[in-house]
Amino acid sequence: MDCEDAFKNKLVEFLRGDQFIFHAPMCEHTTFKIGGAADVLVFPSNIEEVAAIIKLADEFNLPCTILGNGSNVLILDNGIRGVVVKFSDKFFGTIRAEGEKIIAGAGALLKDVSKFAAEKSLSGLEFAVGIPGSLGGAVYMNAGAYGGEMKNIVAKVTAVSKSAEILTFNADALNLGYRQSIFQKNDCAICEVELNLTRGNFDEIKNQMAEFTRKRESKQPLEFPSAGSTFKRPKGYFAGTLIDKTGLKGLKVGGAMVSEKHAGFVVNAGGATAEDVLNLIKEVSRRVNEAHGVTLTPEVRIIGE
Repeated sequence: MDCEDAFKNKLVEFLRGDQFIFHAPMCEHTTFKIGGAADVLVFPSNIEEVAAIIKLADEFNLPCTILGNGSNVLILDNGIRGVVVKFSDKFFGTIRAEGEKIIAGAGALLKDVSKFAAEKSLSGLEFAVGIPGSLGGAVYMNAGAYGGEMKNIVAKVTAVSKSAEILTFNADALNLGYRQSIFQKNDCAICEVELNLTRGNFDEIKNQMAEFTRKRESKQPLEFPSAGSTFKRPKGYFAGTLIDKTGLKGLKVGGAMVSEKHAGFVVNAGGATAEDVLNLIKEVSRRVNEAHGVTLTPEVRIIGE
C-alpha cells in the first residue's frame, strides 16, 4: 500500500490507535485460522466512523471489504488489498432491549444476543445460540439452524452504502432467502440490527437453548478451526449426508480435512492454507457429483487474492 503514511495520518484524525492494524495477518481474525495479511484492518466503533472509513477508502481509491466475526469466510493466502472493515464485538457489540425488541451492533456475537434475549425472557432467537458469527454476518447470510432463521425476526437494519450514506432497510426490503440477503448485492455495510421477538417463558427458553447447544456439541467438529458448514444445502438433500455416503470423511488435502465427526464441515486440521481448502472443496464436489449427480456449492464466502 503505497499511500500508507498519508492514509494513517487521516485515520488518526478520527480513530484511536487500537482501532487499526497495518499488514494484519487475517489468520488471527477468522475462525478458520487461515489467510494472508490485509493491507489495513480497521475496527469502527460507531456508524459515523464506518461512513468516514468508507469515504476515506474511496478518497484514496482503495477497495473496501466488510467483515463480521470472520466465521463464514475463507481468506485467500495472499491476503486482502485495501481496507478491511471488521465489526468486532469489542468495538461494535452493544446490545439493548426496548420492550420486545432487541437493538444491537453488527459486531455483537449472535450467541451473546441470543443469551441476552433469554435473560429478558424474549423468545425467537433460541436457534442462534450456537451459531459462531456476528449479528451483522448472520443478517448478511440469513443464518439459520434448527428450523429458525434471521428472516423470521429481523425488523430493521441500519447500514452504510458504498457512497458512505447511512441508510435504513425495513424487513420487506431485505430480500432474505436461503443464505442470501440484499446486502450480498448492494455491498452496504450492516451496522445495527433491530429484532422483533416475543415474550416467552424464561425456563422454556433456557431449556430449548441448552438442548440446541447439546445437539451442536455432539454433532459438530468444534475441536478444529472451521468456517462452519462448508456447503449450501442442495435442493432435496443434505450436503453432509451426500459427502458421508460418498465415503469422504477424513479426506485430506494438505492441512485441510473433511471432518470425521460431521462430513458437512471442512476443518483446519493443522497448518491448512486457503489453497488446501479450495482444492479439498473442489475434490469433494467432484466426487459427490460423480457418485450422486448432485452439484455442491460452497456456503463459505471466499475473499482476497
